[in-house]
Amino acid sequence: MTAICNKDHFYMQQAIDLAKLGRFTTTPNPNVGCVIVKDDQIIGKGYHQKAGEPHAEVHALKMAGDEAIGATAYVTLEPCSHFGRTPPCADALIKAGIIRVVIAMQDPNPNVAGNGIKRLKEAGIDVTIGVLTEQAEAINKGFLKRMRTGLPYVQLKLAVSLDGKIAMASGESKWITSNKAREDVQQFRAQASCILSTRATVQADNASLTVRYYQLPDEIKKIYLPEKIRQPIRVILDSQDQLIGTENIFNQPGETWIVRKKDSLIAKQNTKLIIESSSCKQINLSKLFALLAEKQINSVWVEAGAHLAGALIEQDLVDELIIYYAPKLLGHNALDMCILPNLQKLSLAPQFEFESIAMVGDDLRVILKRKSLATL
Repeated sequence: MTAICNKDHFYMQQAIDLAKLGRFTTTPNPNVGCVIVKDDQIIGKGYHQKAGEPHAEVHALKMAGDEAIGATAYVTLEPCSHFGRTPPCADALIKAGIIRVVIAMQDPNPNVAGNGIKRLKEAGIDVTIGVLTEQAEAINKGFLKRMRTGLPYVQLKLAVSLDGKIAMASGESKWITSNKAREDVQQFRAQASCILSTRATVQADNASLTVRYYQLPDEIKKIYLPEKIRQPIRVILDSQDQLIGTENIFNQPGETWIVRKKDSLIAKQNTKLIIESSSCKQINLSKLFALLAEKQINSVWVEAGAHLAGALIEQDLVDELIIYYAPKLLGHNALDMCILPNLQKLSLAPQFEFESIAMVGDDLRVILKRKSLATL
């Protein structure tokens, strides 16, 4: 195996930056970038843009043309080795005459899982694995978790006051945070496979739960036209069959999935019914997430009230907590950010680790990662 060098890091970073360009469009596929280098010059580059369309390696090889013979390919994820909706990328690299492939990480997808690497090596190609692996994993948290655990990556968003309140006692909550914070949320929504909420939130807020293109940052709008921005699926918990079909979500672009405990009529366009049939009276969240993963949902963005937020935290189902703090106080009568009715001891309090802290307009955005119950 060729020794990892600073050049490998440099070119792999270029591939990772390319991969990030697909984060609004590729689901359920992973974000993948590829750079082809010859004589210390980039001769080809590409990224995967949409499921069913050519992979990153194909775009890069097309740009490189015949110059690919004798070149090195830098790929953020192991090249595929199976026929899916597109031919194997490992075969394309071999056929193009690539002599070395540098891979950030092995693909955990059981359809690939080392077979692409094996095929390249059997063809006599020099393969280096493990360059900027941590950075490559960071751009595919949802895909990797689904492949490794059978569950999606769950992000819980909360917009709160300094004293941790999400609304006044009357329910008034528009708007606790600034317009800049709400614009920031649009980026997260756009990257999610689905947005999870509840019937109560949908009806109380008359919510749309869509990506609003006009609120996306200019750097994103320079790359993507409005029709290219994918609307995440809206997944709405409705265990008591109380949605009536006139709510705002049913008139929005994209799909809406209604989760209920039993079969019932949903006569709305682009709306599907998901039956969660466990013996519990309420929706079993763990089983729901497993069901969503089976339906190729990589990541779940949660926007809901204190009851669902508390249930997700209490059941250790939150991978990432994203809190927007507004510089205001709502007082002790206001509504709390999450309800944890079974928490009786400080030693059992859910614990998180700070990932990042940033100012967003006048507000503070804090991103935290859950410490697994198994490690406490």
